[in-house]
Amino acid sequence: MSARPAVDPAATPAPAQPPARPASLRLPAALLLTGQLLYIVVTFLHTGGEANDHHDVFAEYADSSSWTVVHLGQFASMAIFLAGLIALLSALHGPARGTARFGAAAATAALALYGALQAVDGVALKHAVTAWAGAPAAEKAARFASAEAIRWLEWGMRSYQNFALGLAVLLFAAAVARAAWIPRPIAPLMALAGLAYLVQGWVVGSEGFSSTESLAIVAAYALDLAWMIWLVVAAWRTPAPETASPRR
Repeated sequence: MSARPAVDPAATPAPAQPPARPASLRLPAALLLTGQLLYIVVTFLHTGGEANDHHDVFAEYADSSSWTVVHLGQFASMAIFLAGLIALLSALHGPARGTARFGAAAATAALALYGALQAVDGVALKHAVTAWAGAPAAEKAARFASAEAIRWLEWGMRSYQNFALGLAVLLFAAAVARAAWIPRPIAPLMALAGLAYLVQGWVVGSEGFSSTESLAIVAAYALDLAWMIWLVVAAWRTPAPETASPRR
């Protein structure tokens, strides 16, 4: 009986590992739509007024009893929205994932900028306008100047947060365009939403909260809802990328 030939363990190829299964699209899709819907609802509760008429609107802000709650709600809603964008990274694979990493970095920067924005708007501006409204006549002008300086700081924070958010959405749009299992129209809708955020950033930085900026906000809302709802439908119809059919 012949001896069995020795096998060198080092020469034996390791068994092939199955590729990691990409995460489901359902979590990021749900976070994105939930965050956007909550943000729209909370923003409708924001104290109104002609935003660029500072004497008028500062008086409205000073009288607001819901200011802190509304701004906390806006921050929480934006955090959910951006968490959805960042979570979208885990649902993408292949060439799309590399682009999505840059999008996740931009989304992280957008969240940090939004936190700073709400510290300026939700806290500092409220204290400044309340102090102005209750100040004696001799101090009114100085108090108003302080509040207006904080308002201009808010413009700057809002401008760069919109730029970061627009960049994040554009980068994820480019990533989604490379994911064959996500419906093709979602990517251009995302790209248009990203451009709307960039327009907001430019307008608020140059002319404040004008009617042009309001139009850009409404456009971003409409575009976001369109691609997010489509993404939710796609996520529940296609729970796993490997089993998805090519997009049409």
